[in-house]
Amino acid sequence: MKISLLVIGKTTDGRLVSLIDDYRQRLSHYVPFELVVIPDIKNAKALSMEQIKTQEGNEILRWLTPSADVWLLDEHGREFRSIEFADFLQKKMGSGRDLTLVIGGAYGFSPAVYERANGKLSLSQMTFSHQMIRLMAIEQIYRAMTILRNEPYHHE
Repeated sequence: MKISLLVIGKTTDGRLVSLIDDYRQRLSHYVPFELVVIPDIKNAKALSMEQIKTQEGNEILRWLTPSADVWLLDEHGREFRSIEFADFLQKKMGSGRDLTLVIGGAYGFSPAVYERANGKLSLSQMTFSHQMIRLMAIEQIYRAMTILRNEPYHHE
């Protein structure tokens, strides 16, 4: 199984880029992992919120494989404790399907993306920048892998 994190727009803060790269490297010891960055929509300032969501949604859908298990990071999604998230990932790994987690743009997802998704996850009830949530998602995937291997990264 491969885990992909699909995001809209590049990470511009060098400190976050460095931390994301660190966790990507750490993850490579546990599971095939890919960070896919979809470029920001051009001329977005001239578009409505719905037009932006539709265009971003079309780009997201282009990247998804038909067999992928797709979960959206969404404020209304299911919340997990870290150990529960590790169990969730273990079940997904047992399915044999690739797992794709998607972080949408500033306005969320288009109806077509919601329709394609297999589910929604929330990392917190709080709101974070889209660039920060990338780091948090990757760190939680890494944490889950260490939990599954009983390694001393997570303390409970």
